[in-house]
Amino acid sequence: MADDERAAQAQSWYLYLIETAAGALYTGVTTDVTRRFREHCDGKRGARALRGKGPLALRHSEYVGSHGEALRREAALKKLSPAAKRAWLAARRDEASSS
Repeated sequence: MADDERAAQAQSWYLYLIETAAGALYTGVTTDVTRRFREHCDGKRGARALRGKGPLALRHSEYVGSHGEALRREAALKKLSPAAKRAWLAARRDEASSS
């Protein structure tokens, strides 16, 4: 295994959800939520699905761990309906406020 592959595996990965001005939810993974959100807002290196859909709001981010786990969590969230995603977000907010 190359050194850069080991470094990528050792990084901390995060899951995040962004809401568009129209209320659509976008799910992604990254090692730096602040940088990635800024890229989405700037539109240059952000997801094509978010271009022209601003203003954007970061609704949720959480540490996940490995890249593989982050991808699995992202895939599971993307399978949810919009209503189920909103319920998932509400549950996370409730957990955070009760802590």
